Amino acid sequence: MKPNKLDRTRRWTQLAAGLVSLAGLSLESWGQTADALIDKLVEKGILTVKEANELREETDKGFTQAYQVKTGLPDWVRSMKFNGDLRGRFEGFYAESSDFATRQRLRYRLRAGFTAVMRDNFEVGFRLTSSEGAGGFSEGDPISGNQTFGNNASKKFVFIDLAYAKWAAVNRPDWGATFTLGKMENPFVFPSTILFDRDYTPEGLASAFDFQLGASQTLRLAGAGFALDELSGSGQDPYLLGGQARLDSKWAAMLSSSFGLGYLTILNEAALTTANVPNIGRGNTRTAAGALVHEYTPVYADASLSYTLEKFPGYNAAFPITLSGDFLHNTGASDANRGYSVGVTFGKAGKRGLWDLGYRWTELQRDAWYEEFTESDFGAFYQTAPIGGGTGYASGTNVRGHWVKGSYSPFDSLTFSLAYFLTDLITESPAGSKSGMGRLQVDAVWKF
Repeated sequence: MKPNKLDRTRRWTQLAAGLVSLAGLSLESWGQTADALIDKLVEKGILTVKEANELREETDKGFTQAYQVKTGLPDWVRSMKFNGDLRGRFEGFYAESSDFATRQRLRYRLRAGFTAVMRDNFEVGFRLTSSEGAGGFSEGDPISGNQTFGNNASKKFVFIDLAYAKWAAVNRPDWGATFTLGKMENPFVFPSTILFDRDYTPEGLASAFDFQLGASQTLRLAGAGFALDELSGSGQDPYLLGGQARLDSKWAAMLSSSFGLGYLTILNEAALTTANVPNIGRGNTRTAAGALVHEYTPVYADASLSYTLEKFPGYNAAFPITLSGDFLHNTGASDANRGYSVGVTFGKAGKRGLWDLGYRWTELQRDAWYEEFTESDFGAFYQTAPIGGGTGYASGTNVRGHWVKGSYSPFDSLTFSLAYFLTDLITESPAGSKSGMGRLQVDAVWKF
């Protein structure tokens, strides 16, 4: 018996489904491809709308079964996304003081991981990173994934950088709510790194509530509680608690703004001694035993304004210009308790042929914030050791200076960057010593 039109089309579509399933693991990608194919068959009159709907049901069911067999994954896993990046870096340190030996080094940072998107609005993520042991601890540096070439090409360590589960409990057009558990990307958003280095991935619980305030404004309320250490001989473990409100507004097609207000507090900060956690930064006031003297409970505010030009010479897209600033005041210390930064960025690299150029001035006083969270590349020279620290170059607090960076992307996957930091200590160690530093970074970053 001659097969009817629907039978012929079904066999052809099942063959197409098999070919598409070999191309990737994403159920969403398959759904989009199959729908486009069936729509084309309806458009050409090969299928009726009723036949198309029947075919969609059959192909979706068949592909789900084939997906399970092929991947070995349960049917509630909707997709698996692999991603990462590799950064190669030349770095040079140049000091004002003759007591510091000029040095250069070659480094890399490798990050690779996956994200599993599941039914019922769940997501699980995992990522590995390169890093170096920090402050005598076997774990990796909490604020840097960099690894230095050396030690006769010795094998390098790899550490867990992300390990989290996320639930989008509410996902409506007017508002949404998400909850995250584990070692995660920082849920708080900042225009600078005076509070947290970009490589810092906190551990604990976080929540975010997003509200659509009309067509042009979005309000986000974020809160989190993070574990900073677990003490076997004490019940006074240190924790970080925080909350942030952020209002993003689009005033016109070319004009947008963002305003943020937050509060952070460290509980049981006395437990964060130099012996209990990696002692990387310098600057905070400490006792002779290495314990923090002050509390760290800063109020933080930031603002940014972006204007996009339709065109700009040498830039093959709409050209964004962003001016931003932030300020923090630690209410837990009576002196040297403020920090701020201001900066401007022209353009945005990351796509083929695009570039950016930015400048930022930062001042972070001694007890404005906890020294072990801040930007790892922003430091200066200690000629003598502060209490609880050592001599030499160190990041942390008690630092001010300039930061200039330019980037260019010849391909979507590759970006070159050149950055220079010109810094000094706010309070020298000892007083009157030469603390000025220049730090040069030349980067090549491949993303995948």
